[in-house]
Amino acid sequence: MKKIYLIILFLVINFGGLALGRYFMGDAVTGEWYTNLNKAPWTPPGWVFGAAWTLIMICFSVYLSYLFLVRNSNVVKALFVIAVILNVSWNYVFFNQQLTTLGFVNIILLTLLITYFFITFGDDKLSHIKYLLLPYIIWLCIATSLNGYIVFNN
Repeated sequence: MKKIYLIILFLVINFGGLALGRYFMGDAVTGEWYTNLNKAPWTPPGWVFGAAWTLIMICFSVYLSYLFLVRNSNVVKALFVIAVILNVSWNYVFFNQQLTTLGFVNIILLTLLITYFFITFGDDKLSHIKYLLLPYIIWLCIATSLNGYIVFNN
């Protein structure tokens, strides 16, 4: 029962973070600044972002529920809070403030942090669950490359 409660809690937090990030982004994706950027040729269509983030946050929420059952420490809590802040703030930094280089640093830090979760908290009790982080890590690598392309080609 506690696992179900934690999954629901993390779904609310993670999807709430996505909604907050979307709010900070505003209509920037369709705005003049973003549409005029030189974007990477491998930039996926807009609908892919929503589908990817939905899958990622479901997997991340399930992973976090197991992690918090096995290792509910202040370090794990702090790392999770930092991950949420980095995830939400990227939208504000990149789209709202148009600070692409700072956004690039932000997303690199988020990628490193989620990879740290994968490596550090993948012991015997979580060895099969840590693979739920792979969609997040893969997507962050793609998103980092997209952000980097914009930084270096605009």
